[in-house]
Parts: sequence; C-alpha cells; structure tokens
Amino acid sequence: RCLYALKVGWRVCWAKAEEEDEQRHMAFLSHDISMLRLFETFLENTPQLTLLLYIVLRTNKAELSQGLGMVTAFLCVSWSLLDYHQSLRSFVQDKHELSLGSSIIYFLWNLLLVCPRILAVALFALLWPYGVAVHFPLVWLAMFLWVSLQGTDFMESPWPEQLYRAVVAVILYFSWFNVAQGRTLQRSIIYHSFILLDSSLLALAWLWGRAPSEESSYLLLLLAAALPCYLLGLGLRVTYYKWLHPNVQVQKEGRYDEVDASGGEDGVQFRSFLEPDLVNRRMQYLARTHLSLSQLAQQHFLNGAAAV
Repeated sequence: RCLYALKVGWRVCWAKAEEEDEQRHMAFLSHDISMLRLFETFLENTPQLTLLLYIVLRTNKAELSQGLGMVTAFLCVSWSLLDYHQSLRSFVQDKHELSLGSSIIYFLWNLLLVCPRILAVALFALLWPYGVAVHFPLVWLAMFLWVSLQGTDFMESPWPEQLYRAVVAVILYFSWFNVAQGRTLQRSIIYHSFILLDSSLLALAWLWGRAPSEESSYLLLLLAAALPCYLLGLGLRVTYYKWLHPNVQVQKEGRYDEVDASGGEDGVQFRSFLEPDLVNRRMQYLARTHLSLSQLAQQHFLNGAAAV
C-alpha cells in the first residue's frame, strides 16, 4: 500500500492534467495507510519495543544503537497516534485540523501515557517472564469483551469483525483507542483507571519480588518517575481537551467545529470524491466513532470519502 501511494504521489508531481483526481486518490490511500500504520505500531512495533526494553534491563547493558532504537520507537508510537488523529479530522470536512501547539500536546500526552505502561510490563517480565504470558491474555480478553459490549460494526461480516475487535484489544493493552460513538469521558476514565491500577500492580509485584542490589537502583528511579509521568500525561490530556482542542479554538472565534453545536450551518460533511468507487468506508466508520456527528451529518455519511 505504501509503495502504491508513492507511485500515485509521483504521478501527482508530474501529471498536471489529472492532478485533481490523483490528489484525491492519494488522499484516499493516505487515510488507509494511517490506519494500517497504527495497527502495525501496536501489533508489531510496541511488543518488540517491550521485548527490547526487557532485554536491556535483563542484561543491564545497552548498545548505543539499542538506546537510539528504543527512543525512536517510543517517539514513533506517539507519532502514529497523532498521525491517525490528524487523519481522522482531515477526513471530516468541517472539522478544523490541529494547530502546532495542539499537535505537540497531543503527541506529548500519548508519549507520557505509553512509556510508563511499557516500563511496567517490562519490569514485571524481569522476574516473571512467563507471567506476562498469563497477564497479557487476561487483560486482552477483558479488553476484547469490553470492545464487544460496545457493539462495534467496522467489518461487513461477523468473523472479520471479531478479528477487528481482537486487534483493538491489543491496542487497548497499551493505549487508549475509542471504538464507540458518543462522549468518551466516562469510558476514558474507566480505561485509564484500569490501566493505572494494572500497571501499579505490575510495578508492585516487581518491587516485592526483586533482590536488593546496587544495579537495580536506577530502576527504582525510573519506577519512581513512572507514576508522575502517567499523571502528567493525564494532565496534558485534560489540558488539550479543555483549552487546546480545535473545538475550543473555533468557539472562541465565534465559529463551530462540532456538528451538534447550536448556530452551525448544515453540519459536518465528509470530504468526498467525484468517483463513488473511492469511498473509504473504513475511514467513515472510524471518523464517525472518534468524532461527534449529529443526525444531520449522518445523512451525508454514505457520500463520504477521503479528504483532498
């Protein structure tokens, strides 16, 4: 998919006569790539990052390349979440894109929430490596049931839908991912409370079972910084939604970004193609799930596609 997007992008640079159509096709592909990149990040990169951190802590030494790799991997996880959110907002016509300041805060609070979670899992694996083989399926099952209770409708048939829910459950093991329409405050509080409690229990299990040594002193410092890091991430998230969210910015300017805001015009519409075959139905569903859409906006939903 990425190679095909590069091919289309190359045509956009040189084929002036078909530039508009090619740009629309390129936008269609970019939305799919953003979603697939997010899935790859949490299905492959994040577990590999956890394993690499476990190996470094286990051997108590790290090559420069390993250190740079871990830093880059942490940044890439947060970047994939930011890129996915920006892609969702650009898919909806009347949703204003994130400003530079909003993007930075969004990136930072995801980074600050993911880092302590991965550290807690890696520390727990230091003493009970086989315990992770029990812990992950149990938490994954809880997340899978939670997602199922929210009634997702992403795929066109039951079995692929179960696969989608299984993938989302893996993402939820590490990071927040919304799968249901409506306000997310209560679901977010439940999720973060659960993850904070679960990560704390993993960290306490490591503290209880570790053998006191000078080599583990730096781990105590890391662990001591993990809780303030997570709380700071939650604080930045609250800051983002209270003062830096695009909705807040446009309301200050006397305009509206939410489709159910009073005083709006015709409601939010999805950016669309001239070609009906290029409707990105996956992105339609995800945008409807993550972003508030009124009943009026739902009328335009079947005509939605990728952003130009």
